Amino acid sequence: MTSTAPQALQGTDAVEKPPSWQQRLRRFGHVPRPTIGLGDRLVPPYTRPSPRLWSLLGVPPSARHTAERVVAWGGPLLVALVAGVLRFWHLGSPKAVIFDETYYAKDAWALINQGYEGSWPKDIDKSILANPDAVPVPTDPGYVVHPPVGKWVIGLGEQLFGFTPFGWRFMVAVLGTLSVLMLCRIGRRLFRSTFLGCLAGTLLAVDGLHFVMSRTALLDQVLMFFVLAAFGCLLIDRDRSRRRLAAALPVDDEGVLRPDTDVAENLRLGLRPWRIAAGLMLGLAFATKWNGLYILAAFGLMTVLWDVGARRTAGAVHPYTAVLRRDLVPAFVSTVPVAIVTYVASWTGWIVTDKGYFRDWAEKEAPGGSWSWLPDWLRSLWHYETEVYNFHVNLTSGHTYQSNPWSWIVLGRPVSYFYEDPAAGRDGCPVTTAGKCAREVLAIGTPLLWWAACFALLYVAWRWFFRRDWRAGAIACGVAAGWVPWFFYQERTIFLFYAVVFVPFLCLAVAMMLGAIVGPPGSDERRRTIGAVGAGVLVLLIIWNFIYFWPIYTGEAIPLDDWRNRMWLDTWV
Repeated sequence: MTSTAPQALQGTDAVEKPPSWQQRLRRFGHVPRPTIGLGDRLVPPYTRPSPRLWSLLGVPPSARHTAERVVAWGGPLLVALVAGVLRFWHLGSPKAVIFDETYYAKDAWALINQGYEGSWPKDIDKSILANPDAVPVPTDPGYVVHPPVGKWVIGLGEQLFGFTPFGWRFMVAVLGTLSVLMLCRIGRRLFRSTFLGCLAGTLLAVDGLHFVMSRTALLDQVLMFFVLAAFGCLLIDRDRSRRRLAAALPVDDEGVLRPDTDVAENLRLGLRPWRIAAGLMLGLAFATKWNGLYILAAFGLMTVLWDVGARRTAGAVHPYTAVLRRDLVPAFVSTVPVAIVTYVASWTGWIVTDKGYFRDWAEKEAPGGSWSWLPDWLRSLWHYETEVYNFHVNLTSGHTYQSNPWSWIVLGRPVSYFYEDPAAGRDGCPVTTAGKCAREVLAIGTPLLWWAACFALLYVAWRWFFRRDWRAGAIACGVAAGWVPWFFYQERTIFLFYAVVFVPFLCLAVAMMLGAIVGPPGSDERRRTIGAVGAGVLVLLIIWNFIYFWPIYTGEAIPLDDWRNRMWLDTWV
């Protein structure tokens, strides 16, 4: 008896001691990772500001919990307020129909007035700008190649403020501002840090491409909003489902949560309304532009893999089998059918009229056939979509501002939406200017932000592959879903501004990299100070870069030499 007790104690000591290689590495500064409890692995807690920070701000201990809750919403709202002021500042300028506004602004006006797009006369834009009330909505149907949701959104602003530049840009600016607020909250939930969430939102607020697209009546900004909203819904669903798993796991005599194979593999997670909301958002994205389909597929796969990770963490021996049995069908039903129904419902204006383009195709061109048992409107819609698909894949006509998706991340070829060269004393050009000015709206990201994002994406890839960081994987999924599909259509005429759909995820990547530069919680004060200075300098340089390019984001008249100074690359002209 006396001989076995020491052996038992020695065995316990042997288990508790770290491996010898860790002991040897301690002399070189190695610090073993802290042990994280199962509850915190399933639902990580939010990072709380240090007591020292609250003391410096003069917040008493009794009010700190309330202050944290206020900051959790107050910080994002403040960032969104700044973003909104920037986006609505002189929103109606330039008073012109810029770039593809010539399609979407007029299609939106026709939609809200008669439920379908009309065939507008050529050179009608000047008449609209001069006296929109005198321009009748054409009753002849127009052939359009994008679904209607984005145009319904634009039309809502026109309904509120008229058929004017401010009217057709209003709702896009609203969504651009709200997307900054959403990214702050999404970043906070993703990183468990209000600071990093607000940092990501701030970066989005000062990104030039997002800014220009927020002030232009194009569809891609609307698509970006719904994609980001879907990502946020899936994040909330992830937290809630993991919390439900944690609540079902057993607790030992010491109050410690323990994994359980039976619970992890067999627990039904029940109704998941936030995943249904994500399906609705993805349907609206798909009903704005077709590339939302790729994002639906990518996000659907991502949320299923999140379920695999949750069940594995909870103790599942065969997590993929468990997800296949318990989660795969509910995940599919919550997203794909919801998205498809949303898409079809978005065509209601076209369905209820008899004047839309191809609306009577089934009745006149294909009255019989093996599919005649389907409603005529559904067969006509399918034919319309087939024609649109053929249009998109065969769109290979050259354009001055087209670009290859390989060049997007380095801003190889931006798109000029508007350009004028007013003489001195006209259209905002200072009287003292020698020669002419330049007024341009250039759809280009803030260069220092995008170039920093190149390194941030490498960091995210490293975190995902070598550290298995699910946050890095989620960011990479968002970037890939919006970017990679375009590589399959490199012969098609495509543009840099399509990249706005994954700009929020670039900002999350940069925020994650900056958080690593600052240092993880628990780092010594010297490390955190040096990191904070380095990260702060980079953020200030990005903000300065946005301010410097402000004139060519807003169409402000500047001397021609000042405009040339902002053309950093020859391909920007």
